[in-house]
Amino acid sequence: MALNVAMLTFWTQGYEGTAMSDLTAAMGMSAPSVYAAFGDKETLFQKVVERYMAGPGAYMQAALDQRTTEALARTFLHSAVEAVAGDDTPHGCLVTQSALAVNPRSVSVQKYLTALRENGVKALTDRLQSFANAGDLPPGSDPSALARLLVTVVQGLSIQAASGAPREELHTVADQMMLWWPRRADSRIDRQGC
Repeated sequence: MALNVAMLTFWTQGYEGTAMSDLTAAMGMSAPSVYAAFGDKETLFQKVVERYMAGPGAYMQAALDQRTTEALARTFLHSAVEAVAGDDTPHGCLVTQSALAVNPRSVSVQKYLTALRENGVKALTDRLQSFANAGDLPPGSDPSALARLLVTVVQGLSIQAASGAPREELHTVADQMMLWWPRRADSRIDRQGC
């Protein structure tokens, strides 16, 4: 329960915007109790991010489990919209919000968030490469660039959500992105024939 409260606090305020006093007030714990249970602010943040990635931020795994590149991209984009513009959670992405405002004193947090992003890009790249090898992407497609494109669009959707864009608008953006998603020539013919 306390970790969920800390997650919502960091999610709303970002890493730099969250002081230990914010956390102790939200969690209903004294600073020594927070340190004893979770470690320092950075350690607590990492535990919160792990919780977030297993919960609201789990759309990456749902996308990776899809059986086509189109389904992967569609699931990734639309599931991200639901995560960043949910009714019962803060708008925006905990990781993106925190990465946007890391200061030089928090280099280790910046490195942690960068590694997290790069691990996600690598997982998407590897899955897209397996699809390319199976012929589910047109020749000449670059799985790494497509993975970065997806991550970049989701980060943009997150920033839009945090600044008040309605969920329906974000889903429309995701749909527009899908119009540009590369497809094999035979899959376009099949789609038009249905």
